Amino acid sequence: MIEIPSDLHPDLVPLAFLLGDWTGAGVADFPGAEQCNFGQEVSFRHDGRDFLEYVSHSWVLDAEGRKVRPLETETGYWRIGEGRKVEVTMVRDQGIAEIWYGELAEGKPQIDLATDAVARLASAAAYSGGKRLYGFVKGDLMWVGEKATPEVPLRPYMSAQLKKVVDPSEWAKDLKDLPDDGIAFFK
Repeated sequence: MIEIPSDLHPDLVPLAFLLGDWTGAGVADFPGAEQCNFGQEVSFRHDGRDFLEYVSHSWVLDAEGRKVRPLETETGYWRIGEGRKVEVTMVRDQGIAEIWYGELAEGKPQIDLATDAVARLASAAAYSGGKRLYGFVKGDLMWVGEKATPEVPLRPYMSAQLKKVVDPSEWAKDLKDLPDDGIAFFK
């Protein structure tokens, strides 16, 4: 279920499915880079203004699913404009800043994005642009990213399936009417 906070800026209602904290895993594979499984935590927050704040941390996972080392961190801001157009500014820890444009699909919680501008530090790896697809599927946030460099044409490089993180304190609010022993609940 998608909840729309009462203090969410009205322009952002179509993006409400992104709100919250998400965690999960995915795969990364790109020529010249290590192929790996990765874990990811993503947060979309709002403060009443006309944008969502975005933060993503990912890390390489070993064969048993344990964190090995950081993979990538991204931060940014998501907006929605006229005609369901989505605008994203994003900065990556690797020294890359991007402007993304795309649109929200009609009738479903799905966003297609493509880079419009890329700026990178001289020390950053080669990168010329990308595409991303985000979708809310059966309660999960799924995404796939494509990337291009001057040497490699646009191709998929990362994808993940993320589950909504539920704060146990939210559940505890509903438990105030239970008897102290908890057993009566099951009778």
